[in-house]
Amino acid sequence: MTRKVAALALGLTLVLTACGGAGEDDDGGGGSAGAPGNTAGFDGKTIKLGVLTPLSGTVAVIGQPLTAGNEVWFEALNAEGGVAGKYPVELVQEDTQYKTDIAVQKYNKVKGDVVAFTQVLGTAPTLAVLPQLRTDKILAAPASLDALWVREENLLPVGGPYQVQAINAMEYYFNDGGGTTSDRICTMIQDDVYGEAGQQGIDFAAEKYGFTVTNTQKFKVGTENYAGQIGALAGASCQVVFLVATPSDAAKIWGTAAQARFAPQWFGQSPSYTGALAKSAVAPYMQQSVLIVSEGTEWGDSSVSGMTQMVADAEEYAADQEPDYYFAFGYNQARAMTAVLEKAVELGDLSREGILRASREVGTVTFDGLTGDYRYGAPEDRNPPRSSTIFGVDPSKPFGLKKVKYNFSSDAAKEFEFKKADL
Repeated sequence: MTRKVAALALGLTLVLTACGGAGEDDDGGGGSAGAPGNTAGFDGKTIKLGVLTPLSGTVAVIGQPLTAGNEVWFEALNAEGGVAGKYPVELVQEDTQYKTDIAVQKYNKVKGDVVAFTQVLGTAPTLAVLPQLRTDKILAAPASLDALWVREENLLPVGGPYQVQAINAMEYYFNDGGGTTSDRICTMIQDDVYGEAGQQGIDFAAEKYGFTVTNTQKFKVGTENYAGQIGALAGASCQVVFLVATPSDAAKIWGTAAQARFAPQWFGQSPSYTGALAKSAVAPYMQQSVLIVSEGTEWGDSSVSGMTQMVADAEEYAADQEPDYYFAFGYNQARAMTAVLEKAVELGDLSREGILRASREVGTVTFDGLTGDYRYGAPEDRNPPRSSTIFGVDPSKPFGLKKVKYNFSSDAAKEFEFKKADL
């Protein structure tokens, strides 16, 4: 067994099932014994996976490094033979520009050429293609942390959901940040399903901890002037603001707050940050007033085994890659998809239905500290990580973040229940 495959196998708890006789399904896949048969996205030699991500536009600051993480994982895997040591992986990438209509168009363009999608970036784009994923019986890994994905058979999420991030942020504020439930806690959220996910977490925390959300401000992606929202939060005397945004909007929001000398304790949901912010004019304000709630650890943290391996792979296969936590997310996505593909090969079936079956029969996948372990299986049995890491902004650190509190879980986050998306 190769080094990469061996390491992955040691990190997996596989739920083994009895294998039936060989056969084929409607997609032309092989049965549950022997080598997988040819099927859409697999010619008997190479496995093709789709990537739907913003490679241009304002959200490309997330899509590009995240896709690089996908690429590096699979390049390292391919160097040792590929999935099961003998099936290399090829990525079929399409630029969605972070727009739902384009995401659907690009999905339809490539769905017949891939066995699954190892990335669909964004909450709204994922929701847009989900009905077709269900109809087409295709598995996709969302580059989004909405709790809606946990119970979806056609999705393979990684990481602690946005709702968990929000709940854990409040746990940190009350237990480590000197906050009290009488403080004026507010939210500023993107006006869409992504924003609603963060708000849902704060509302759940409010119920569990006994505080009231004083004020909520919403905004559209790409808004140019945030003076009105910042003025409203300042007028409400907000002491804490939980922000749900992407980096380009977050930069303008925090810049406007700095100009207005409005300095509550900000908590930014993970996609609100990018390393460029630590080098920008707003960095001093962020150092003083902003904490980022995400997962994992600092780039190069040798105490975390997964980070050591990821950095080594990045140095070998993407020497120009700068430290970036979106890169780590993409690397984790590829790792989870590899676990499913390994299982599908074991079952002798890389067809769409074979891969869905494999996703139900993979047990717990460990990410060696890059994110929390994820228990997969049947959708109703899945249990995502309930842990988060609080980061502070520190321009001297790789990607500008330092650990403040690493990999902790609150009791409230453990109580959060997950429901299937109602489409």
